Formats: sequence, structure tokens, C-alpha cells
Amino acid sequence: MKRGAILSVMAVAAMALSAAPPASAEGKTYKIYLSNNFIGNDWRQQMERVAEVSVKKGPLAGRVDLKIENAEGTVQAQINSLNNIIRSKPDAILIDAASAEALNPTIKKACDAGIVVISFDQVVSEPCAYALESDWTRIPAVLAEWMAKQLNGKGKVFVDRGLAGAPISAQLEKGYLDVLKKYPDIEVIGNYNGEYALGPEQAGVASLLAAHPEVDGILTQGYGSGAIKALQDAGRKVVPVTAFSYNVAATTCAQTEGAACILGSNPAFLSSEAIKLAVDILDGKPKPADRHILVNGDFLATNGGDWKSELYPTATIQKIEIGKNAWPDRPPGLTLPITPDWVEITAEEAAG
Repeated sequence: MKRGAILSVMAVAAMALSAAPPASAEGKTYKIYLSNNFIGNDWRQQMERVAEVSVKKGPLAGRVDLKIENAEGTVQAQINSLNNIIRSKPDAILIDAASAEALNPTIKKACDAGIVVISFDQVVSEPCAYALESDWTRIPAVLAEWMAKQLNGKGKVFVDRGLAGAPISAQLEKGYLDVLKKYPDIEVIGNYNGEYALGPEQAGVASLLAAHPEVDGILTQGYGSGAIKALQDAGRKVVPVTAFSYNVAATTCAQTEGAACILGSNPAFLSSEAIKLAVDILDGKPKPADRHILVNGDFLATNGGDWKSELYPTATIQKIEIGKNAWPDRPPGLTLPITPDWVEITAEEAAG
């Protein structure tokens, strides 16, 4: 699969003009650290694997001496790790952060030392650092719009609240509800906390099914396949489901008779995009005028190609197809899409 992320139109339009890269930068190898605060799920492990692959091939081959440090557990552990990294004087530091604010003084210290700092995925608020993340406004809006169109603007739905206390969970839920409010004949009849895990998702939907004799759609923040399994176990018809682009979600949607699904993506190759941005900046290429950069991953849908978003007409929606973007023989937690446009990362390489 070759489709991947693109910089948002606004970010591209804001690229500042500058002189050609200095000759001294051409072909130089840069020492770049990736600081990751958490390695305990499939996404983070894939994120590190694709970072390592992307510096060994394509335009970055031979350009990056990449070092990855995992600071498990606490904000303080990542701060201590970053202080050690700063003392080694790398050219750039990439950070998947434990906190949006607590790392800021340490990051400012790195910037003051002339180090390029790029936060990605879980980004920081320190203005000297670049922030590169998925567009968390666009994703739930497109998913909820798709659901509304599947239901022809009328029906009863369950909405996943994600993980209690997590800011991104609240943002996704709000994104769903903001769109559904435009359809007064769509009623939210139940909520559950899916916790981004198959077990809680299936249990949460099963509990709601026991209390509600009728449901027409389920908006999850996780795998979607847990919701489908709950419907099947309850002997209920499979209703339209929104979810995120894990391999198990794509394969379940492709292989379940009557399933209608759309999957949003927070691509694990955000790490690769952060590395490429760092190299471009170090090479003296034009810098984004806005330090907050949104990355748009493709959507996957059972009716991809037949449906277009009216809210985001430029959104790319691939049709879910076995062997193209869904692999029954690959790990269920593999995150899709796998590769950005500028380098080919295979399913085998991403799965490790």
C-alpha cells in the first residue's frame, strides 16, 4: 500500500520561501534521537519500527544516525532521559511526549542549545518546538458524517467515550457529537468506555445491547471488531461501525457479511514524517511558517471510492480490500496505512 500522509493544505500553503540549501549540508549525516515515553502498545512499537526502516532506504538512506530511547513510566523519567540526550549534542530530537506542558523547560533548553526539536503524536506546547500530529478535528468529523449518511440521517446509535480522563478521548467524542447534532433524527441512546482495547469495547457494547432492543450504528474510538463481535454474540444484525485503522478492524470489516465500516487513521509513520522534517530543516530547506503541522492519513471504508466527504472533500477514502490494506495473516494490531508517500515501508517491515 503506497498511500500515506500529506501535510495539510494550510500547512503547505504556509511554507516559507528561503534560499537553496547550503552546499555544506548536502549529503551530511545527522545524529537524531527519538525520545518515546511509552512502548506498551502495538502503535508505539510499530512507530519505532517504521522510523528505523525509513532511515535505511529511500531519500533518507545514509542521512540519519538514529538513536531511540524509551523512557517508560513517568514524566520525570523522560525529562531525565532528555537531559542526557541534550548533553550528547545531537542535531535533532524527536519526542512522543509524556506531557504537553511538563517537558517544556527541558525542550526550551534543547532549543537554546541549537538542537532542532520536533514533537509528534502526543505533542508539546513549547513554542520553540515543531508539533506534528494527526488532524483530530478532521478524523471524527468524517467518521460521524459517514455514519449519518449510512443511516440516511435517522436512527439510534451508541458512542464510545474512549479512555476516561484522556484529552484525545474527549476530543473524539466531541467531534462525533458536533456532527451528529446536525442530524436531529439521530439519537445517541448509550455510551461506553472502550479504553482503546478489544475487551472493554466488546463488553461495553454488549452491556448496552442488553439494555436496548434496537441500535442502528456504533461509533467506536477503537477497533470496531469488538463491537461487531458483541452484535454477533447477541444475535443482532451487524450495523454500521466507525473505528480506527487497525488490521483486525479492516479484516473483520472485509470478511463479515453485511458489515459497513469506516476507519480513521493515526498513522504510526508520524515518526518517519518527523525524521524527514528534521532532515529538511537541518538541510536548510524551506521551513513551515506554522510550527503546528497537521498530517492527514487516508480513511478506509467498505464503500471507499463510492462515498466522498462533504465536510472534507479532499479526504482520501480507500476501499477496504484483503491483500491491499487488510491482511488476515498479519498481526491484528498492525496500524494502517503503513507507509508515507516518499518511502516504501512494507507490511512485513512494519509488523517486525
